[in-house]
Amino acid sequence: MATLRDSLGDLVADIDGLFLFSPSTSYYERFDDVDVSRVVVAAENSVEADAFVELPLTFENARDRIKFGLEGAMEQGHVTEGDTVACAVAMFGEDADCLVRVRVDETMRSGIYDLFTDSRAEPGVIRDVFEVAIDLGKKGQKGKPVGALFVVGDAGKVMNKSRPLSYNPFEKSHVHVGDPIVNVMLKEFSRLDGAFIVSDAGKIVSAYRYLEPSAEGVDIPKGLGARHMAGGAITRDTNAIAIVLSESDGMVRAFKGGDLILEIDPEEY
Repeated sequence: MATLRDSLGDLVADIDGLFLFSPSTSYYERFDDVDVSRVVVAAENSVEADAFVELPLTFENARDRIKFGLEGAMEQGHVTEGDTVACAVAMFGEDADCLVRVRVDETMRSGIYDLFTDSRAEPGVIRDVFEVAIDLGKKGQKGKPVGALFVVGDAGKVMNKSRPLSYNPFEKSHVHVGDPIVNVMLKEFSRLDGAFIVSDAGKIVSAYRYLEPSAEGVDIPKGLGARHMAGGAITRDTNAIAIVLSESDGMVRAFKGGDLILEIDPEEY
């Protein structure tokens, strides 16, 4: 008769890799002799792992943590489609107390990893703006769908490549994204034309901005309009990220370096 240990051993049978999320040095060293590659996913590589994926945000949800780590590992070539990996994550203590077996699939490339890594703006700021766009995409403005454009990071250069459409309600304020009251303000102002400009540190620099970057050479998917073109173009000419909520199809898209890097349905996020 199989023991409980034998049955649970199926979780690590024939795996191609072991993912350790934020392990201590002692915990990491416990797996020195395993015959599969180890990938560390953490805020910093304190254990000096050969295969490392930076975790720039604190994901309270273990599922989101795992998805981010796997997508980063795919981008860096640590795993490929079809690989089966075991993920050791901590849910109740400091060291891993939960083991998850996952089969790697190309559909895991959502663009979230690219959105949060190697960006000028602070990852927490990008997350806060992204969540405002997602929430607005789910609820709309007073039950009606709306469109919105948020440009995050490199605010000085973005301001130089844009002009005001109306009075800037944030001109003399020092409010930041992430504050629940401020988020309500952003949602309310989203019904009006123009882009929101947010600094690297999350300060809302302006609303109602008309972006004026050159659109020459910017390639966006067919069917997307001026808001997406402006978002793509401003990220090519600056070090900003653009997060766009489409009024027509309700999708949230992100642009970086002039390229579309993410496309998500808010209802499925």
